[in-house]
Amino acid sequence: MSLQTHLGDRVDVKRQKRFTAAHAACHDAVYRYFRRRTTNPSTAEDLCAEVFRITWEKSAHEDQDLSAMVLFGIAHNVLRNHMRSSARSANLLSSLLMERMDLGQDHGTDADASVRDALDQLKPDDREVLLLTYWDGFTSSEVSDLLNTSATAVRMRLHRARKALGHLLQRERESQESQR
Repeated sequence: MSLQTHLGDRVDVKRQKRFTAAHAACHDAVYRYFRRRTTNPSTAEDLCAEVFRITWEKSAHEDQDLSAMVLFGIAHNVLRNHMRSSARSANLLSSLLMERMDLGQDHGTDADASVRDALDQLKPDDREVLLLTYWDGFTSSEVSDLLNTSATAVRMRLHRARKALGHLLQRERESQESQR
């Protein structure tokens, strides 16, 4: 037996019941797991939602166990991915700040804001390739697959993005020096 959603998709009632039972049994515990390990409630909510998205996908297989242990295994993997992503973003920001310091610029919260402003001023394509490479840690080949372009084009965009970011940071530094 199946239901039809407003999008016309068919939903297996058994699958839905198994998923609903797993969600009801584990949602609060999974949320608390993330809440103890992350810095804010919204991150915990997002990670919890990701666990249950993956659980829904796994529930398509009738033989798939949806016990608390399976859900916590998924939660552990989701948390590891989140931590790796956070570390990459921190490393990107750190390297951008180190680059600023190498240029003899001030550092601190003003530097953080300048880097963020400079990233916001980049062309969307350049910003995307820069963030996918340094923030998300993808290789040129992986970025080319994501953006449906060649690895050579990705390397070229990355080169342009780094150059543009450097110019924006240099312009900001010169602007700050002229105001002194």
